[in-house]
Amino acid sequence: MTHPAHHTHPTRPAPGRDADEVGRLAGRIATAVADCPAVAALADGPVATYLPGGTVVGVAVRDTEVKVEVVAVFGRPVTEVAAQVRAAVHGLMPGTQVEVCIDDIELPDSAARETLR
Repeated sequence: MTHPAHHTHPTRPAPGRDADEVGRLAGRIATAVADCPAVAALADGPVATYLPGGTVVGVAVRDTEVKVEVVAVFGRPVTEVAAQVRAAVHGLMPGTQVEVCIDDIELPDSAARETLR
């Protein structure tokens, strides 16, 4: 799914950080965000940290901010999702600006999908 508001830019390591450090940090952020109760998964969209030999999808560690793109759990308020994601990132990078994008909502099961149609 392509979103016109999303821009895919290669992530540059923040000053004083090399690519390996950025990769480890992005991986830790991805794990912490995926553990949030209101997050179903990291989105497989254009937001990512691109590294030699790999990519951390759903998390972009930039010079001055972290951008996270997630799939929310159905029924959770978007403000709750965003607050949980920001808290997870701040636990690893206190004081960092965090942009949260909710790419999709995961419905509980196929029966719920039929009910919503």
